[in-house]
Amino acid sequence: MSTPHVVVVMGVSGTGKTTVGPLLAAALGVPYAEGDDFHPPANIAKMSAGTPLDDRDRWPWLDAIGAWAHERAGLGGVVSSSALKRAYRDRLRAAAPGAVFLHLTGDRALIGQRLAERKGHFMPVALLDSQFAALENLEADEAGVAVDVSGTPQEITTRAVAALRRLDEN
Repeated sequence: MSTPHVVVVMGVSGTGKTTVGPLLAAALGVPYAEGDDFHPPANIAKMSAGTPLDDRDRWPWLDAIGAWAHERAGLGGVVSSSALKRAYRDRLRAAAPGAVFLHLTGDRALIGQRLAERKGHFMPVALLDSQFAALENLEADEAGVAVDVSGTPQEITTRAVAALRRLDEN
């Protein structure tokens, strides 16, 4: 990409944000920040107990991610965040206006299977339906691209880099 963007890798849990994010960052030559690391302990406890977060829980988390993205403006970076709703992406853009979104999308069955096979993560499969219910796809006026999560992490990353480059050309 011609200018180093901050790319927010978004999507429901289990789409591979934590796997693809570092691969994308390496391909773009920028640092990666794991969005889950920005959650306060109360959020992790709530999700671990199988309780979905509400917006009051999410605002401090999104603000922390937005602050990181703001610090990386003009330098580039990749950060993961579910960013399921337009309001959440708007909040991230308010902090980092140049942020670009990479929406990892896929079939509910595939994502559910990957989530069920994941070890050592606080997000239970039971919360996946609530995430799909909350998901608002990128709108035409939002800087970003959607990439399907079928295939290997490297294949997904290759498609993501190509899609981001096409976005940068427009």
